[in-house]
Amino acid sequence: MSRTEQLTLQSVFSLFSLNGLYLVGYGWAFGTAVWVTFFGGVIAYKALPRQQFGALQHKTFPIYFMQSIVLSSLLLGIWVFSHPDVVTHIANPFIADVAQVYTLGSVIFAQGTNYFVIGPLTSKTMFQRHKLEKEEGKSYNEPGVSQEMKALNRRFGSLHGISSLANLWAVIALGFHGLWIGNAGLKGY
Repeated sequence: MSRTEQLTLQSVFSLFSLNGLYLVGYGWAFGTAVWVTFFGGVIAYKALPRQQFGALQHKTFPIYFMQSIVLSSLLLGIWVFSHPDVVTHIANPFIADVAQVYTLGSVIFAQGTNYFVIGPLTSKTMFQRHKLEKEEGKSYNEPGVSQEMKALNRRFGSLHGISSLANLWAVIALGFHGLWIGNAGLKGY
């Protein structure tokens, strides 16, 4: 049977702890990743003309990637602070607490790559394609587009694919971390 606890001002203030901050930060990071990856983009794609959708993504994704980097970095910092033995065993990713460091680090790497490299290249290619569509008077996927458009299409497809895979990895890694903390707890010392 669960224990009955009386709420007091002190018990409410005690909620603002490192573990509480960690769980709120994790929920924010994972929730945003799931929403942006599986829902927000799909809704926008269906609701907006293609070029407006692209312009929206160009503005939205850098904020999302940076938020993911910052939140995952905070989570990583709190995790290492709460689990100081990970520094000693950092070379052994088969130690559970160390595996969580690698997991969070991989999110930072994936979203950092998206923010600093892949995202800007994808946006640049998308806008080049928009410009060429206006010049040629054809949509990028119409028959008879120029060789330049075909090259931009290939480049955009490759960059978008790499970005999507990196982002999907971040979602999976955050999901794994959530499953871990949901089963093992935060267990800091």
